[in-house]
Order: sequence, then structure tokens, then C-alpha cells
Amino acid sequence: MPDPITTPTHGSRTRLKCTRNVYHVYILSHIYNDCQLFVYTFKGRSNTFLRHSPIGTYHNTQQSDRFYICFCSLFVYYFTMIDMQHTIRIAAKRSGLSPHVIRVWEKRYDAVSPNRTDTNRRRYSDAEIERLTLLRLATEAGHTISSVAQAPTDKLRTLLTDAPAANPLPVRKTTTGTESPAEIESALAAIRELNAQELEAILGRAALRYGQHGLLENVVARLAALVGERWRAGDLTAAHEHFASAVIRNYLMRNARPYAQNGNSPLVVVATPAGQLHELGAVMAAAAANDLGWQVIYLGTSLPAAEIAGAALQNRARVVALSLVFPGDDPSMPLELENLRKLLPAETQLVVGGRAAESYAPTLTHLGITHTRTLGEFYELLERLRLPRK
Repeated sequence: MPDPITTPTHGSRTRLKCTRNVYHVYILSHIYNDCQLFVYTFKGRSNTFLRHSPIGTYHNTQQSDRFYICFCSLFVYYFTMIDMQHTIRIAAKRSGLSPHVIRVWEKRYDAVSPNRTDTNRRRYSDAEIERLTLLRLATEAGHTISSVAQAPTDKLRTLLTDAPAANPLPVRKTTTGTESPAEIESALAAIRELNAQELEAILGRAALRYGQHGLLENVVARLAALVGERWRAGDLTAAHEHFASAVIRNYLMRNARPYAQNGNSPLVVVATPAGQLHELGAVMAAAAANDLGWQVIYLGTSLPAAEIAGAALQNRARVVALSLVFPGDDPSMPLELENLRKLLPAETQLVVGGRAAESYAPTLTHLGITHTRTLGEFYELLERLRLPRK
């Protein structure tokens, strides 16, 4: 059979298709009275020849044009039936997500499983891009990514059809129901830019406006919840979350002003138990206690029960306050809490708060541990416990 590339012909027409770094060249050649269709396959940018395959031959020159038209129609149909693969940049543009968010949702929640090229670059199908789009809409409608990441695509469509119109991720309200102050969005912008000076300036202005109590409850608590929410959604990185925690911690510790602290003031030990590395909740608890005139011993993060209990016993602490933020499914946490409760005197109040505390509610109830769900509840508890013991 003559080679359609090297043999003189009456004419030839070519189409090119690339799938996963393999190039398929379709050549329709008029060779004398015959019309022949070949496919040549090459690999990668080096154009390494793999194979060629004859597809069909027509021996009627008068029908060659009709054959070519038929071939083009089949070729277009073939293209539409192929599951096209797209780069992460295209997937981001079409889904409305950033490449960073896509990577986080893939790694942390297994939301999609894209193919990989020989150089380990992600390639997303149209179905996966649709799924990412649905997940974005679901999170904007108020669902957490962890609750919908494993849902089948059909269920996501139904969820969005039945749900009200999507809204941007909300800024949480306090228990009073008042709108969040403008400082929240300004602080969030400073966190995105990793601008420590601007974030501290915003906190300073909020302190002047609301006072220490108002700063903690109206601004810091809400900001911490929002940063955690955006981090879980992949909109902020772990670096942003740690940056915000460090700046807020330094500001609160540096500007703590207890109003009635003396040698007889009750003492609270604040920490996070083993495995809990997020400290912003513990920092807020320490600042709140300090604001109410308590003596505060802040131990930091991820401490075993024995060390927390040792500090409490040595200083005759009236309260031990723990913050549980992440993770909320640590299988060792119930035993850790049980050990701490056993090591502490019965008169020492053990208090647990934070976003993940609700996950351990049965354990807290069983052990008689006080669970404060908001910073306001923690304030009220400390005010009651600050009364002198009879």
C-alpha cells in the first residue's frame, strides 16, 4: 500500500488529535483513483513514532469528497465522545475555584481523583470539573466541604436544586444576633496579605471601640470562626491560619489588662490537650479570664493529661480550661479527658470549649465536664466561679 506521506497524490487532508500526550494524526489521501484514510500515532513532544494504521479505502474518485465530508462528521463526533482532559488552570477557571482550593479539596477530602500525566501533572475530565462546580455551589449555600465532598454527583445536583439560592460564606453572628462589625472583613484581608502590622492596627482600633470584652467576643471570636471555616474550605492555607493565630495571640498577651487581680484572685490553667495543635481558642480563653481578673497560667498546645494536671495541682487551680478545635474525631481524646478528670481534685472545675468540643459531647457529659459553647458562656461561667468559696 502506498505511503500517503511520501507517495505523490492528487491531494491529502489532515486532522490532529492529542490525548494524554499522544498525538493521533488522521490523514485522508487521494491516491490516484483511491481515497485512503490513515491514522499515525506519535508520543510526546519528541514526536516519537509509534504506529500507523489504515482505516479505510474508497475506489471511486467521484465519491471522495462525499467520503471526506462523512469522515469529517465522524471525526467531529469522535472528538465529542472523547473524555477530554484539562489542566488545573482550566479546571479552576471553569469551576470558579482557585487551583489551591482544588488541590486542598482533592488532598484533604478526596473530592475528585484526576488523572496524572507522565510528568505527574493533574488532568481533569469534564465530569470532574462539573463536580467541582457543584461542590463550590454547595459550600456557598452553607454546606461544609467535609459534609458534601463524598456525595455522589447526582445527589449534589439534587441538593442544589432543593436548596435556596446560594450565598457567599457567611460571617457568623454572635448570640445577640447583631451584624458582624466591619473590622472582620478588614482583618480577613490583612490575614490574606499576611500583613501583621495592619492586623494589629485593626485589633487596636476594635479594642478602643468595644473594650477588651467586646474585642474578644465581637471581633476575635468571630474572626477565629471565619478563619477556621475558610481554612476547612481551602480558601485560606494553613500558613494563613497559623499567621492569624500568632498575631492575635501576641496582641492579646501583650495588651492584657486585668482589672482586679491580686494574690487572692482565683487561678485558671489554660491549655489544649495532646493532639490539639490549634491554640487560638485557648488564647481567647486565657485573655477572657485575664479580663475578669483571674490569675492565668497559659501552658500552650498539645500537652498530655499528666502535665496539665500537675500544673493545676501545683498552683491550686480552681479551673482548668481546655480548647478543642481540630480534629474532632481523635479516638484517643476520650481517654485523655478521662485521665485528666481522674488526676484533678473533685473541686477543680474542668471546662472544655472550642469548635470540636461538640464532637466529644457524650464523653463530656459522662465525665461531668462543663462544656461552654461560646465565649460568652465561658465569661458567664468564670464570673460565677470567681465568687469566693464558702
